[in-house]
Order: sequence, then C-alpha cells, then structure tokens
Amino acid sequence: MTSAPLAARLSEVAGPLFFPVTAYGPDGTVDLDVFRAHVRAGIDAGAAAVFACCGTGEFHALTREEFRLVVTAAVEETAGQVPVVAGAGYGTALAVQYARTAEEAGADGLLVLPPYLVVASQDGLLNHYAALAAATGLEMIVYQRDNAVFTPETAVALARTPGIIGLKDGHGDLDLMQRIVSAVRTQLPGDAFLYFNGLPTAELTCLAYRGIGVTLYSSAVFAFAPDIALAFHRALASGDDALVNGLLDHFYRPLAELRAEGHGYAVSLVKAGVRLQGLDVGVVRTPLTEPPAAHVKDLIEIIASGRALLAERASEGGQGPGERA
Repeated sequence: MTSAPLAARLSEVAGPLFFPVTAYGPDGTVDLDVFRAHVRAGIDAGAAAVFACCGTGEFHALTREEFRLVVTAAVEETAGQVPVVAGAGYGTALAVQYARTAEEAGADGLLVLPPYLVVASQDGLLNHYAALAAATGLEMIVYQRDNAVFTPETAVALARTPGIIGLKDGHGDLDLMQRIVSAVRTQLPGDAFLYFNGLPTAELTCLAYRGIGVTLYSSAVFAFAPDIALAFHRALASGDDALVNGLLDHFYRPLAELRAEGHGYAVSLVKAGVRLQGLDVGVVRTPLTEPPAAHVKDLIEIIASGRALLAERASEGGQGPGERA
C-alpha cells in the first residue's frame, strides 16, 4: 500500500485497469506463483491498476484465507508501482470481514460488489455501503449492477459518504448514468467523484460512456491480450478513430458475441484466453464451467483477428501495440 490516496491515483491513468484471474493448480488449490507471474506480466505490459479478487478473479469462489493470500501476493508483486484494489462483498458483516482482510493485506482500496442475493431498498443499500466505508480506512468504489442499482439521490448520498470515492457501472443504463453524473455534479460541485464503465467487454461501450464523461473502464481483455487492450486504450485517448473502430468491428464485437454464447463466460472465457497465451492459470471453480473446444477455437480466431489488425497498422507506419503514446 502507498500513501497516495487511491482517488488521486485513479483520476488520470495512463493504461488499462487490470482485473487478473485467480490461478489454480492441478489439484484446484490457489497457485500463488502463477498468479504472481500473471500480475507481473500485466504490470510490465502497462496496467494502471490491479483489481485483485474481483469478478474476473472469482471472488465468489474464494475462502477468506485464499482471498488474503491472493491480495497479499498482488500487493507484494506490484510493490507500489500501481494501486491494488481488492474485491469485497456478501452481506454487511461478511463484507466488513473481507474489507478488513484486504486492508491487513496492504490493499490500496476496495471494489465493493453487490450484497449477496437480497434485493434491498435504497436506504438499505446506502446503510450497507456506509457501514462498510466506516469499517476500514480504505477508499471504496461501489459496483452498480444486478441487485444494487441506485437512484441519482442515492448516488449523491454515496458520494457524500466519507471513504466512497467512485461508482463502477455494470448496469448499462446510460440514461440513469447521465442523471447520476448530473446529480452529483450539481449537488457536490467540485467533488472529484470517479465513474467507471464496468460492463463486460467494456471497450464495446467506451465511446458511449465517454459521451457522458465516463472515461475510466475495466478491461477483461487486458488479462489475456494486453497488446490489443493497450492499443485500444491509446487509440481511444488519442482520437485514433480508425483503429478504435477497426478493433471494435473485428475484435471486440465478435468477442462480445462469443461471450454471450455461454453462462459465466465473462470469467471462464477470459481464463481460457490467459491459458492460450501460455500461462496455465487452471480452470474456473464450480459452479462456473469451461467453454467447449469449439468456443476456444473461436476465441483463438478472434484474438488472431485483433492482432492482425495491429500488425497491419504497424506495417502502414501507424502506432504499433508496443509503442508509447
């Protein structure tokens, strides 16, 4: 953990936000050595932050001791180069335990997942996140999705809560997000509340979210094709519409369509992609299942298509995937 506030470190990032998968060995136990290699590869490739044990990292499948070990490994491997944000979730009591464990492990902040199963009122949700924010000294990003969707009034109350620095949107209602951004801006002028596009394959909706001022986004693709994710991130930031649209058309849209072919593919397809790059991170834990061979073959072809586009751009004298903007 570093002394710089997480909000300041995330307000302007120069690379994608990295959500590593959690590695398992052949016996199904957590493989910390492989996980460290995965994290190190992401940092070396240009990750701006490491979000450990979140959705892609199978937070739901980890015991608290495994969670502690994985977050500790991420903190040690990053060595302060980039911030480490850990997942936290379930009901309030368990979420507090995970939050405190993350703090003890040296994490810089928390990504708070929706409460387990229950559908709560807006007051109940606000009480849940406020209690969690008061339980540790870590800054929190609240994940809006599924059973945790907020009105603009609740979003303002969250932004006013000490310790809560941002909202990650996995719900995908742009009208609601515009009203949330507007409400926070008018009720808390000058407040540096952060917003993240947290939809699966978030790159597919980056242009739409940028239209309402949301420029930060999570990149599952960075876990298995960092060259493609980084090239897209730089093209988006520099206004290279041709490369952005080319990658959307020939990589991200086909990937999103493949992801829609199976339940849990937002995790298992990513993990298959990491294995395809030569790092054996194991398979997903139940109740998730692995994609069949036909879908893995499709993934291979989609990755090849994205890289072919980057190679073509490089041969034409454009910015290659390894060049710094």
